[in-house]
Amino acid sequence: MDVTEDAVRDICTDAVFERGERYREEGRIHGIHRIDTTVTAVVSGSRQYDVRVDLATNGFAPWCDCPYDGPGACKHVVAVLLRCVDDPPADEGDRLDATLDGADADQLRAFLRDELATNTDLRDRFLARVGEPTSQSVDEHRTAIDRRFEETNPEYPVVFEPINFTQWFDLASEYREQERDASAATVYRALVESLDDNMERVDGAYDHFSRAFSRALDGYVDCVMTAERDADAITDAVAFLDERATSGTPLLAEHFEKAAVELREKLGEQSDE
Repeated sequence: MDVTEDAVRDICTDAVFERGERYREEGRIHGIHRIDTTVTAVVSGSRQYDVRVDLATNGFAPWCDCPYDGPGACKHVVAVLLRCVDDPPADEGDRLDATLDGADADQLRAFLRDELATNTDLRDRFLARVGEPTSQSVDEHRTAIDRRFEETNPEYPVVFEPINFTQWFDLASEYREQERDASAATVYRALVESLDDNMERVDGAYDHFSRAFSRALDGYVDCVMTAERDADAITDAVAFLDERATSGTPLLAEHFEKAAVELREKLGEQSDE
């Protein structure tokens, strides 16, 4: 995708574009790097924010760890993209490849193992990339997600700011790319359950949590349809959705009902085959 001002304007509001433009002009972008089409940077605001964009993806697949919850991309993402319009960072992919090619295999393995031993997010994505099915249950993933809600505002049972669920969505995407849809469904279901059970704690950034819930529920249904070929497995998924529609957050009941209908139609199609 061409990185132009018009393309950047398409992914944000006019107000955010102006703020991002001002951030770029004020020199708030630090440590910007590019590997192939992926650009990462640090942008200083009320604190330092990590930004990632993909220049080859429609819409640039923006990611930032700031609490912005408005429509479109945030000002930090916009600032980085505008920097890419004016002064694109050099691609360091060839240098990285050359370093990897020249690295000692034992040293590389030792380094990777040390990193995987201490970084659970990286370890999960690595195992997903090399074709390992998830060893974690829905409850185990859910415990980690629930902890995010508890850590966000430990003094009160209320969540005011967005929570970053990227590590779980990235993990599910990694499983899907490896065609391990059952493992991806496990991650998505954990997100669905946690978001459903914690939604009544949310008192701010509601759109953020609603979008995360819809994305997780859609991912779960898609993976169940793709991964589960036997009628009993789909029936179990429908039972889960029906139960959540009656016992979960009332505002989300309609979403669960629609998802259950979609899976029932899939079940009917299989019965006709």
